[in-house]
Amino acid sequence: MPTTLKSAYLHRFPQIYDPQNKRYEVPIDTPKVTSKVSSTDYKVDFQQVPAGLTISRSSTGSKLFDTTKYQLTYADQFIEISSSLPTKYIYGLGEHRGQLWLDGTNTKKVTFWARDVPPQENTNLYGTHPFFIGIEEDGDAYGVFLLNSNAMDIIIYGSTITYRTIGGILDFWVFTGPTPDDVISQYTAVIGRPIMPPYWALGFHLCRWGYGGTDGMMRVVNRMRAGNFPYDTQWNDIDYMHNHYDWTYDTVNYPYLDKVVEDLHNHTQHYIMIVDPGIPNIKGYNPYDSGIAKGIFIQAADGSGPIIGVVWPGTTAYPDFSNPASYGYWLDLASGYRKQIPFDGIWIDMNEPSNFVVGSTKGCPANNKYDYPPFVPGVLGGNLRDKTICPSSPQNLSIHYNLHSLYGHFEIVQTNKVLTNLTKKRPFTVSRSTFAGSGKYGFHWLGDNNADWNNIYYSIPGILNFNMFGIPMVGADICGFMGSTTAELCARWMQLGAFYPFMRNHNMKGAPDQDPANPSFPKSAQDAMRDAITLRYTLLPTLYSLLYKSHINGTGVARPLFFQYPKDSKTYTIDKQFLWGDSLMISPVLTQGAATVDAYFPKDVWFDDATGNKMA
Repeated sequence: MPTTLKSAYLHRFPQIYDPQNKRYEVPIDTPKVTSKVSSTDYKVDFQQVPAGLTISRSSTGSKLFDTTKYQLTYADQFIEISSSLPTKYIYGLGEHRGQLWLDGTNTKKVTFWARDVPPQENTNLYGTHPFFIGIEEDGDAYGVFLLNSNAMDIIIYGSTITYRTIGGILDFWVFTGPTPDDVISQYTAVIGRPIMPPYWALGFHLCRWGYGGTDGMMRVVNRMRAGNFPYDTQWNDIDYMHNHYDWTYDTVNYPYLDKVVEDLHNHTQHYIMIVDPGIPNIKGYNPYDSGIAKGIFIQAADGSGPIIGVVWPGTTAYPDFSNPASYGYWLDLASGYRKQIPFDGIWIDMNEPSNFVVGSTKGCPANNKYDYPPFVPGVLGGNLRDKTICPSSPQNLSIHYNLHSLYGHFEIVQTNKVLTNLTKKRPFTVSRSTFAGSGKYGFHWLGDNNADWNNIYYSIPGILNFNMFGIPMVGADICGFMGSTTAELCARWMQLGAFYPFMRNHNMKGAPDQDPANPSFPKSAQDAMRDAITLRYTLLPTLYSLLYKSHINGTGVARPLFFQYPKDSKTYTIDKQFLWGDSLMISPVLTQGAATVDAYFPKDVWFDDATGNKMA
């Protein structure tokens, strides 16, 4: 049931909607604001001509949201609203790739429509989080969240922010802080506090696409043990499956996968495998037959049956995880597979949802306003159908046009419930696609990055953003997923990755091995990686405590420096350093060939972690 909320530092807009026609609203629980406290840190003023409203900070008079200078446009498939900004220092609005500060000097546009694409700048990526935090000149912080799941652009240019969405309603929440941590705590009070991970999840994780089979997999496991590398969890990518079919394993190349998992458990280690949402539409394949029997799959708009796309197994149908019946369906499949392979967690991928053809194997209905809307935000590919299913496809709660960016979120919710049922422990679910509130149910990694020095840097703003989005258990593929890493890059990345809340080394099929025990790495690199992992393990009690604090009050674990020092304007653009909590600063090497780092130390008392000596 939705909780009630009463806060002097949070204001929920009067919703802007069409009173004559029922419109789609995001189907996630948010607190019900039933009353106003006697004294608030904000005031709201309405202006009738021209129509507009202002939300101001009572203590300073700063206008946090002010639409009075701009025209509101509210049409069936185009809504635009603009507001003045009290500061140029704006952060968040994800999922996107770029520096931490959303510099609107030359216009910054962030597009929202979940998309399967290797992370790149200036395009929509896997997840949707229409939330930002701003830092004013006096160091006060505030936040704004638009609860809307339709395709949209949010544009910052100078001192103006503009929202353009093509559906739903305008459901804004404004958070007045006044500290950055207060803003995040207030935001997660609305979308849900982060889930508390199991302790083992904090250790080092190892994965690759292309072990070649159980022999290759065990070769890596054994050399990691022989090299005395701390190591909690072994993963499998899609090559463990039979023909890429979910809930199967390849008995030719992975004939004793069950024994591998048993061996991991005997060494107090854990096992996680990947599961994609695309279910091959093959009669006689139980996940498809049972899905048909239970009416689980997303349907084609023409009523011909499940919409069919193409993913790794070939042609596939897509479970509708917004359908409550999908829980029983997913539980039956996971339960049956776990009797063969006793996995400890589930990695869900390709859940934007991804599709290797445009719309479906039959395309999309012609002249349909949902598949071909009159206005399309700046999505990659230029249309909503590219790399996914037809937006006109009916689902349990609405049409895919409205629910597309929620697909991964609903899969996280159902997978969380399944794992809780099966393991009777705190669940481990990591997902590629996320939405506001997904951190209440699972974790995230930053997707298919490259093995290069740009990507090691970009991982830091990405991880800091997701800690603002209420998903603190987040990491990037250490050493890079695509391409060939080097010993220097991998060692430096492992040193940085030791301070990701979620630490996993992962790379793709065909690339050289990059596990820390890889014999092609020189001893110096292996020693550096071992030292980095070992240091992380000495700090696990600290990390666990920070994650518990996040679980209780919603604040981040990995934090930008300005969160701790909001009155120090020099910290506002720093995104190559970050903090764990309020006491540990990480300043990694991010440049090839570098042996030193130029780090900024805000005014405070600092100690060298290695020696314990006070720094001058």
